[in-house]
Amino acid sequence: MSDHIIRLTAAETAEKIASGELTAVEVTEAHLARIEAVDEKVHAFLHVDREGALAQARAVDEKRARGEKLGPLAGVPLALKDIFTTEGIPTTVGSRILEGWIPPYDATLTKRLKAADVVILGKTNMDEFAMGSSTENSAYGPTGNPWDLTRIPGGSGGGSSAALASFQAPLAIGTDTGGSIRQPAAVTGTVGVKPTYGAVSRYGMVAFSSSLDQGGPCARTVLDAALLHEVIAGHDPMDSTSIDAPVPPVVEAARNGSVAGMRVGVVKQFRGEGYQAGVVQRFDESVELLKELGAEVVELDCPSFDLALSAYYLIAPSECSSNLARFDGLRYGLRTGDDGTRSAEEVTSLTREAGFGDEVKRRIMLGTYALSSGYYDAYYGSAQKVRTLIKQEFEQAFEQVDVIVSPTTPTTAFPIGERADDPMAMYLADLCTIPTNLAGNAAMSLPCGLAPEDDLPVGLQIIAPAMKDDRLYKVGAAVEAAFVEKWGHPLIEEAPSL
Repeated sequence: MSDHIIRLTAAETAEKIASGELTAVEVTEAHLARIEAVDEKVHAFLHVDREGALAQARAVDEKRARGEKLGPLAGVPLALKDIFTTEGIPTTVGSRILEGWIPPYDATLTKRLKAADVVILGKTNMDEFAMGSSTENSAYGPTGNPWDLTRIPGGSGGGSSAALASFQAPLAIGTDTGGSIRQPAAVTGTVGVKPTYGAVSRYGMVAFSSSLDQGGPCARTVLDAALLHEVIAGHDPMDSTSIDAPVPPVVEAARNGSVAGMRVGVVKQFRGEGYQAGVVQRFDESVELLKELGAEVVELDCPSFDLALSAYYLIAPSECSSNLARFDGLRYGLRTGDDGTRSAEEVTSLTREAGFGDEVKRRIMLGTYALSSGYYDAYYGSAQKVRTLIKQEFEQAFEQVDVIVSPTTPTTAFPIGERADDPMAMYLADLCTIPTNLAGNAAMSLPCGLAPEDDLPVGLQIIAPAMKDDRLYKVGAAVEAAFVEKWGHPLIEEAPSL
């Protein structure tokens, strides 16, 4: 019975709880048992809130017993990326500098999950401060990909994607600064969505790069992602970048998937050298499938996209060097060297040396250099000009097409440690995802089969204009249904058992 419960979709789980066929406590206990059974090998979670999760589940069952109407995800368990503050349980952001920190308040996203009666199982592993593409930069050790535990589950949100792929949770939350929701989804055979920038509140989300960071839903199906998207999105006066506009009808779009009559763009810059043959093969098959489903495919040329990676790795580190200045060892978190003989500056320096990992230090130094006197215009200023060009090219593209498709990642999941000493090779994992963050558009990754060379998942990326997030779900649902009809669901039917 427990194995059956953990393999249900979030939508199916919610229906069974609402009908009384299952209780929220039964569902939560089944997932907690799964975590206990497999997470020692996977290491998806940094903190499991067993008592808190069961208390939330009991509250859902009590509501149902009283005849109260339950929301569309009431009682469904969720794995929360450890970058959102959670009152009473740790938030570490995968870093030693916040080890043991217990936030005194909930992030807006956390509040919305609780208000919707979603059961939060715990906090998931991640690259420190969301800086990475493999979850190897976590101060608490790497997460394994459930398809092959010797390979990475993507990053920075590898814990959330691995929790889904190993059936430890049917829903998860990630954040996406340069692809950290979509890239993990691609390499684990799951669904990940980066909503339009500003569509999901960043209040209570520990900042990496404020003009790029965006929280979003992760799931095993397009409909599940849409249901979660609807719960967490919406205007928040606590976030000055939050969009004051209605949430697009994402659930309706996911229930009525179709691409008939749509124009789908294929950007020539999203293929070529460095792309794995099996990834390109599955992408080409996806494009042919879209044609079969009634879409018109349009070739697009966006030359500035070739500069996106370089621009991103100036803008994001510059913002990170500013945001991480608050971690000084004086106000909260780790404090090192405070023996009464050292100055505040010395304590701050020792704390940062002990608390930050190599990748975080690398990006702080790079960003500080790019913002320094004499270099600002040459580096940061030039990167912002490229960002404007990319945004303009997206706008021009969306005058010709409804959505754009591409591979989500150039390769499938690579072995843990393979790129650890080569930052540039690691950064290339985000080649296809970064342009969307720079422009603020919405994007989704969903499974499009397995690469023939290694039998590992390949992701199809769908990109939509800002505040047209429903297009992602409309196209994604149609593609998902066609894939399942042709080949079955790659995760549920083919993923190796743990």
